[in-house]
Amino acid sequence: LIINRIKLITFNNFLSIIWLKMLFLIMKINKIKFKEYQQNQMVLLPSNLDDLIPAEHPVRVVNKIIDEIEISPLLKKYNPAGCHSYHPKMLLKVIVYGYLSNIYSSRKIEAAVKENISFMWLAAMSQPDHNTINRFRSERLKGVIKKIFSQIVLLLVESGHVDLQKVYTDGTKIEANANRYTFVWGKNVKRYKQNLHQQLEELWNYAESIAKEELKDTTPTSFEKLNPEEVQKTINSIDKALVGKEVDEKIKKKVKEAKRSMSKKIEQYQEQEDILDKRNSFSKTDPDATFMRMKEDHLGKGELKPAYNVQISTSNQIITNYTIHQNAADIGTLGAHLKSFKEQYGYYPKELTADAGYGSEENYEFLRKEDIEAYVKYNYFDKEQRLKEKAKPPFHVDNLYYNEEQDCYYCPMGQKMTLIRVCKEKTANGYERTIHKYQAQNCNGCPIRGMCHKSQDNRIIEISHKLRKLKKWVLSYLLSEKGISHLKQRPIDVEPVFGMIKHNKGIRRFTLRKLTKVDIEFGLLAIAHNINKVS
Repeated sequence: LIINRIKLITFNNFLSIIWLKMLFLIMKINKIKFKEYQQNQMVLLPSNLDDLIPAEHPVRVVNKIIDEIEISPLLKKYNPAGCHSYHPKMLLKVIVYGYLSNIYSSRKIEAAVKENISFMWLAAMSQPDHNTINRFRSERLKGVIKKIFSQIVLLLVESGHVDLQKVYTDGTKIEANANRYTFVWGKNVKRYKQNLHQQLEELWNYAESIAKEELKDTTPTSFEKLNPEEVQKTINSIDKALVGKEVDEKIKKKVKEAKRSMSKKIEQYQEQEDILDKRNSFSKTDPDATFMRMKEDHLGKGELKPAYNVQISTSNQIITNYTIHQNAADIGTLGAHLKSFKEQYGYYPKELTADAGYGSEENYEFLRKEDIEAYVKYNYFDKEQRLKEKAKPPFHVDNLYYNEEQDCYYCPMGQKMTLIRVCKEKTANGYERTIHKYQAQNCNGCPIRGMCHKSQDNRIIEISHKLRKLKKWVLSYLLSEKGISHLKQRPIDVEPVFGMIKHNKGIRRFTLRKLTKVDIEFGLLAIAHNINKVS
């Protein structure tokens, strides 16, 4: 009985403890306070968007910088007739801030203007649609973007962020917005065109062999120079001359096919040659894009893709100049790039630093002529510096002794190498180089012939004396204290900019097509990058 009584008391105490805990929990819940939450609450005055944007937000920097630039060249693009247009400064601010925020699609910018507070503040609650945004970007900014870009750079010069007298230059390839499988190769176009002219000549010769009188005084002077109209006229003459003659069925089919399509094909190949100009390829979906070997190929095979060669100059990782090129090699772009710099600012930079990809006679002579300090390496410069403390290889052309009075070289064995020929070479830009060729008199029986050269005949070397002198001029800059400093600074000034554009901004492929639109797109990227660096 006593044990049962104790159990009952213990059970009652346990129930009491549970009730106390529940009561304490209810009291604790009732003490929790929440901020007021009423979705349908009315306000007396609407909120100001300016109050919702932090003072140091990048959108304020975009707004301030674009308010300070002159847009009169942009205003000339508008026609006073018709309905009212959105203000160009508003559209420019919205697009630049879109590029700064990694928003490049006109439809996404349209959505941001309706949903994003920063975009709504910039647009002053205006809501331009994607067609308006795209038309402004593609048409209104054509021929104007460089002027806007240079004005912003000059503002950064005034604020002390940029030094236009000292620039670092480099290039990269960015894939075009084009189908990589619809391509045209220059060599193929030339071969196909030659085949058609050859077929026409063969048909003419056949027709002449059996109907010479009918074709009298109508023989073309040159089949390769015939235009499409003359080709069609020649085929009609062949077809007319063969009427009533015993002609092989295969020839009849060839004449019929030639009459139907040969002139059209030749016209097509001529148009393709005009598009190619001096290039070796182009894409059918973007004829301005050239096929280039890309480093970013994930298979590591260097796949050919339609792309553009983007050249930039920087100062403190801020882009001071940019140009878009259709040729893959950097070596032929420097002259045009620097001329673009002068068009924007009225003068050339005093100091230019670039890697060995720009080291050529044409570029060195241009830099020397324009009195620009050239910290531009040439091929084998790094190798020469590594071998400075070691014995230099005596067989390299640069290490052979040159007798200027007799205009001859001497091989490592002391044999005289005489001048045998002087020839001219032209670069793709039209620059003419003079090449001197020297040949050894007798290499037979020479004990070091295998180390000196691999030719079966006597050794021949090719020398540009102008380049040899220009290399000495450039070397005086490269080995100076300032030159060593510039060479160390170059990879940490210009190369990271491409990393920021490709990795941080995700630009590995342009979104617009044609050279003029690609130039606008990269101009907007450059403006966004520069503003981002100072914001």
